[in-house]
Amino acid sequence: MAPSLGRLLLLLVVEALWLTPAGEPRLPLPGFGGDGLSQEALAAAFAAQEEISPDLMAIPGVVGTAVGLGAGDRPVVMVYLEYAAVPGLPASFAGHPLVREVTGRITALGDLPLPPARANGPIDPRGPFPRPVPIGVSTGRTGVTAGTIGARVTDGRRTYALSNNHVFANRNEANLGDNVIQPGVADGGSDPEHAFGTLADFEEIGFCRALACPENHVDGAIAETSPDQLAAATPSNGYGAPRTGTEEASLMLAVQKYGRTTGHTRGKVTGINAILDVNYRTGRARFVDQIVITGQGFSAGGDSGSLIVTDGGGRKDRRPVALLFAGSPNTTIANPIDLVLDRFGVTVDPG
Repeated sequence: MAPSLGRLLLLLVVEALWLTPAGEPRLPLPGFGGDGLSQEALAAAFAAQEEISPDLMAIPGVVGTAVGLGAGDRPVVMVYLEYAAVPGLPASFAGHPLVREVTGRITALGDLPLPPARANGPIDPRGPFPRPVPIGVSTGRTGVTAGTIGARVTDGRRTYALSNNHVFANRNEANLGDNVIQPGVADGGSDPEHAFGTLADFEEIGFCRALACPENHVDGAIAETSPDQLAAATPSNGYGAPRTGTEEASLMLAVQKYGRTTGHTRGKVTGINAILDVNYRTGRARFVDQIVITGQGFSAGGDSGSLIVTDGGGRKDRRPVALLFAGSPNTTIANPIDLVLDRFGVTVDPG
């Protein structure tokens, strides 16, 4: 649910290696977006979040927690709320401020009503594309309105399209071998006319039952396809082709994405190690070790499955960070991309 003891010990070892002989940090440390921050402080925030989260998540109106940055760029425990007037919340825990943020309900973006059509420039990611179709555009299967093709990935022998379970596998309800289409049904796609691949694997989502909520890490699925059917880059009004090498999310990391509904948008990572209750059309599921991204209009219904990449320029630009799957009007939630790629035994194919 939160970092293991081994991970906390590793953070403390890394801190010791990172310090100068005088004991001062050499540079801003991984996991942080400010100066003069130590891995010891991050480890302590993770530990506080781990201890307090079960009690917080049991309070009606609390939808999640994470580690974020507070005043003075110090690590704090974020508490995400469905509405502002949630009673019974402490102001701090174990010396760490509990910072409230009203996100509203967190929902799988493929299960939100699709917003009205809006201009995306001369190229519309909602429309049909000639083969090979680009990544970042409308997709789905029968029974799903529309989501987004995240990336072209490979296991070294075969080519796959990457997206969410709730986009390609209809929340555990699909069968392996089912066609996936481009564009999605809501955008005029039909099966088999617009098929570009077949469902090859998906991570089953464990939904909460009574008082028990299994822990989920990934809302992901892959569909087998080919380079003739799927390209490796976004349309020309996007960020282009993602790199193969990934980047671990750190606080205030600048990121970008290209998706079916909102096109090319930019934001920043504002929460790591998030524990969140996500609402689907078929129930509620708890996700752990997630990434929280903030940015005006960063995502909306239909952007589920978008690949989130770095937005930093140079060799660090376009490095995969996360797979978008859920959110609210002001917040986006994503799976760490390494968890997703490891689950399916694939790497991002840069083309």
